[in-house]
This record gives sequence, C-alpha cells and structure tokens, in this order.
Amino acid sequence: MERKIGIYEKFIKRFLDIVLSLVAIILLSPVMLITAILVRVKLGSPVIFTQERPGKIDKKTGKEKIFKMYKFRSMTDARDENGNLLPDDVRLTSFGRKLRSTSLDELPELFNILKGDMSIVGPRPLLVQYLPLYSEKQRHRHDVRPGFTGLAQVSGRNSISWKEKFDWDIEYVNKISFIGDLSIVFRTVAVVLGRSGISSDTSETMEDFTGE
Repeated sequence: MERKIGIYEKFIKRFLDIVLSLVAIILLSPVMLITAILVRVKLGSPVIFTQERPGKIDKKTGKEKIFKMYKFRSMTDARDENGNLLPDDVRLTSFGRKLRSTSLDELPELFNILKGDMSIVGPRPLLVQYLPLYSEKQRHRHDVRPGFTGLAQVSGRNSISWKEKFDWDIEYVNKISFIGDLSIVFRTVAVVLGRSGISSDTSETMEDFTGE
C-alpha cells in the first residue's frame, strides 16, 4: 500500500527546510567558526568529517540516494601498531564528547539540509553498511529525507534499542505533520540542553546495527 503524502510534506516541508537552514547557517556562523578553530587546534585537520550516508529512496532507481554528510570532527586518528584505527571509545576525546553532548558536531549538517540531502526533521541517516540488514518495514524509514533530528532522537536518542529506534522512525514517516515536526524541534532543544541519551548502556555512542 502506497504511503499517503499530505500537503505539508508535499509542498511546505522542503520550503521550510531551505529557509530555516539558511537562517540558521547565517545566525550560527560565529558558533561554527569558533567550533572549527577549536577542532583544528585540539584534534587537527580535517576539521570537517565527511561520511557517506543513505538518503531518500529515488523513485526512478528504487535505491537510496547516497550522499556525503558533514560533521565537525570529534575523534582523533589514533591507530594501532598495524595502522588500524583504534575503537571509537579510545579515539573520542573529552573535547569530542563535549561536542557530541552539545550537538555542536552536527551543525555542518545544516548545509546538507540546504542542499536537499536532508531535512530538519526525519529519521537520522545511518551507515551505508546497514542497508542490506534492513527488514522491508525498516527500510520505509528511507521513504523520506533523513533528518537533523527525529522522533527517535527525542524519544531516547542512543539510550534506546535499535528496534525502538526503527519503530519511532516508521511512526514518524507514517504521521508527518507540521505540528509533529514543530513538537520534535522543541523537544530536541530540551534533549540537547539536558544532554540526555548521548550514550548507550555499553558504548560512548551506539552499538552497531546487526539486523535485528
């Protein structure tokens, strides 16, 4: 059954993404500049970390559009004696933890929103390597653009299970509305200020998804 798309999602949501991301880039440019300088001093270069992430499914190809997501770097390049990167928990410095807890590392994603890769609100873009692991239901999270924040992020962030995350993502996709997006934005502010749900019970961020 094809998902019903409302007027807000079809005609208004993308317009608001463009306007609000542009305004945010302008207003937050001093914050991003200071953050970039601190990252360069404390973690080195490159200041911006880029990683391929899957976006919205292209109706012509039936596949997720792969894009480069921008974030401020929050980890070192520390490697073992064989040249392999050390685990995330080791490479994540105290400065990096502060960036993540305040979500300042996410600010460059505003440019992804402006470009059309992402939306202000939507399921968070995960790793490309997870694509083959999704169930048919889970893959519906890619029926819409991934978001800077989403329903899963304001419902527990990294402290909830993968199943709960996907359930929240699918619920969002099926019930997109202006009021819903506005609520998520305000709830996001509260989550960021409260610095809640940053880590899972066993990891600094979130365990890898294994197809559960």
